[in-house]
Amino acid sequence: MSQLFSPITLRDLTIRNRTVVAAMCQYSAQDGFANDWHFAHLGRFAIGGFGLVILEATGVVPEGRISYADLGLWKDEQIAPLARIVDFLHSQGTAAGIQLAHAGRKASTPVSWNDTAKMSAAEKAAVGYENWTPVGPSAIAHSSSDASFQTPTELDAAGIRQVIDGFVSAAKRADAAGFDTVEIHAAHGYLLNQFLSPLANQRTDQYGGSRENRMRLLLEVTVAVRAVWPQGKPLLVRLSVSDWHPDGWQVEDSVVLSRELKALGVDAIDCSSGGFDGAKIDAVANYQVPFAKAVRDGADIATMAVGLLGDAQGAEAILTSGEADFVALARGALDDPNWPVHARHELGATDYDLWPVQTNRVSSRDRSLGLRGWA
Repeated sequence: MSQLFSPITLRDLTIRNRTVVAAMCQYSAQDGFANDWHFAHLGRFAIGGFGLVILEATGVVPEGRISYADLGLWKDEQIAPLARIVDFLHSQGTAAGIQLAHAGRKASTPVSWNDTAKMSAAEKAAVGYENWTPVGPSAIAHSSSDASFQTPTELDAAGIRQVIDGFVSAAKRADAAGFDTVEIHAAHGYLLNQFLSPLANQRTDQYGGSRENRMRLLLEVTVAVRAVWPQGKPLLVRLSVSDWHPDGWQVEDSVVLSRELKALGVDAIDCSSGGFDGAKIDAVANYQVPFAKAVRDGADIATMAVGLLGDAQGAEAILTSGEADFVALARGALDDPNWPVHARHELGATDYDLWPVQTNRVSSRDRSLGLRGWA
């Protein structure tokens, strides 16, 4: 069996293979509620053989959404439609995760395909349009050249407490919905990443200044979530391992942070990067894999590689060379929701065991055409 399609166990969760669907915002919810789009979008990845599917950035409080059309988990009524999705993922043998998020100063931004400036009040209501003033570590906008980003209100002590409580409450609801894992989103220039990075954090209190202080909020969130998240279920954290900016957060910072996160009960780091204005990113195939390896080696923790991946042989090599423990696809999964079943054949499998029984007739087509070992 290839390494990519071998099972892996984190705490009490055994995941059938190392293929992951990374969290991808769909901007298709109203008032945070999952709907049929989310069900169909996510269900196809389970049918396609992925080991773990992680739902999109899900606001732990209403003002923590990137846009008005993000998923949310700030009230109990949002549990049931998510549980429906989780149940289907489980029925296909796929583990279910959800990314818990707060967008901070990057909240209340537009949905690109809805030109709200030209929409009537009725049209705005039909898509659930809302607008609010975001919050952040400091009263500094994400970008001075993009009017989509507002100047946030600086969080005070009470506001920080509300953020932590929001993550805790959302984690409890995620457990009630049946999720196997939660991922704390501390990447891509969103709130927890904003506190980490000196590019966004200009505070002079216990949450700003030194690296230790800038890490404080994420560590407090992690402690609080781990305390309410079942001990048998793994906890993930997504990091921007590098800001890709000389004045920002660096790889060595992420290694130190990941050691702290592991000590607090985090089981794996999802290694992404970037998220701040002024970053210079050379986005080519596999460009973030070195980040996964640096964290894995430096912090002795399982890591997830992500970022323009999709070559089956290359994915196998990432695992066999010890660069990461999981390979995660986002846009690659959108392009081919059946990527795991296809990759497994490419890596030498001649059976169709990963195909759901309803799709197994593919084998008779392959036999007739002399494909996938039928020559």
